[in-house]
Amino acid sequence: MTGRRSRRTASRAAPCSSSRSPHRTRRPRPTCSRACGTTWATRRTRASRRASSTTGRSAAPPPRSRSRGTGSPSGCAGSPRTGSTSTAACSTAGPCCSTDPAVPDVLPARCAAQLLSGPPAATAEDAVRRVLAVQGQDPRGFRLAVRARTVPAVTAADVDAGLTERRSLVVSWLNRGTLHLVAADDFWWLHDLTTPQLATESRRRLQQEGVTPPLAERGVATVLEQVAAGPRTRDELRAALDAAGVPTAGQALVHVLLAATLAHRLIRGPVQGGEHTMVLAEDWLGPAPEPLDRPVALARLARRYLAAHGPATERDLAMWAKLPLRDVRAGLAAIADETVVDGDGLVDLADRAPAEAPPPRLLGNFDPVLHGWVSREPVLGAHDADVVAGGVFRSCALVEGRAAGVWRIAGGRVRIAPFAPLPRGPEAALLADAGAVLAFLGLPGKEPVLEPSTG
Repeated sequence: MTGRRSRRTASRAAPCSSSRSPHRTRRPRPTCSRACGTTWATRRTRASRRASSTTGRSAAPPPRSRSRGTGSPSGCAGSPRTGSTSTAACSTAGPCCSTDPAVPDVLPARCAAQLLSGPPAATAEDAVRRVLAVQGQDPRGFRLAVRARTVPAVTAADVDAGLTERRSLVVSWLNRGTLHLVAADDFWWLHDLTTPQLATESRRRLQQEGVTPPLAERGVATVLEQVAAGPRTRDELRAALDAAGVPTAGQALVHVLLAATLAHRLIRGPVQGGEHTMVLAEDWLGPAPEPLDRPVALARLARRYLAAHGPATERDLAMWAKLPLRDVRAGLAAIADETVVDGDGLVDLADRAPAEAPPPRLLGNFDPVLHGWVSREPVLGAHDADVVAGGVFRSCALVEGRAAGVWRIAGGRVRIAPFAPLPRGPEAALLADAGAVLAFLGLPGKEPVLEPSTG
């Protein structure tokens, strides 16, 4: 850890110093995927960077050889490379050619890490392993997260087959006490690493829901008795708990099931009749493997998190996994030789290839690209309230890596509501992707609807 901190401190004091090791040189800037062929330059003012640091947001690193300017990508057609760019000069002006000073150069790299650009995964399992943990409380949402990251041949039925037939995917309460879809072989070590610290909060919430410690103990025993006889649906477990006199109203049922998960590795495994059923991990997946030593698990977490979320800060990882900073720093220190660190504390794997902005794409509810970092601003910008409300993350349309609208399925049609009028290219791409969404879900193909922009 000491060595890592000293390298980062040195880079802040002298970002252009020759003392920086060669493998920590900043990577080439990603390029715009449109015809203008520009680079995404980070042009944040000193004031905006100070604001980012005080609000806990991850500030994008400044280019080492360019003066800071307006925040627009330099080099659009007809524009000198001075940071003063007219969007009218670029025939493809849109989200990538915005003059918004908050457009960060971390976005293409993060989207590539998330498999939203570059070669897609060949299977549902490959996509889930790459992301490590996909927010899983919305069944359609986590299936659509797989769709956005895989080849067109993968369907929602393939995800269900992974859950039910291949037993290669599971859903359980893991980091942050939230349901996540994970690869079966990742479940064990993630459960051991990220759930013990949830026990105190779980007991407190049970008390708030009227479930006293004796009732909680009875409830967990009832759940175990039920799943020992085979997979059980949520409603079947509710009925059994009601019969045992254990409260299930409000959020009581959820927290009894969470308590059973923390103590006995309850998971959501097979899908029966379109509904997830609950089983014990050992009954469904087989005997638990030998647990990892904590330092080994922390190093694995750091490496796998960066593979899917880099560049990111140590606080991003701490938030995502809900682990203390001391644990996160220990994990990152263990893989220091595999990473690069810039002057703003952004860490990434050293072998990351240069990334381009992702193609336009429709993302489902609770997509992982909105959950991996302390700040959602790089993706949502000024539209956070349009996408996130009351803890619900709406399905959004992504253009050049940024939210450009929201969408839903109504009357069997995908209906897209952009935040502002879209250029022809991204509009056509999103409408085509709407057809791909229906095909993935196994729904009849119907013409999508582009609703009037909300901006």
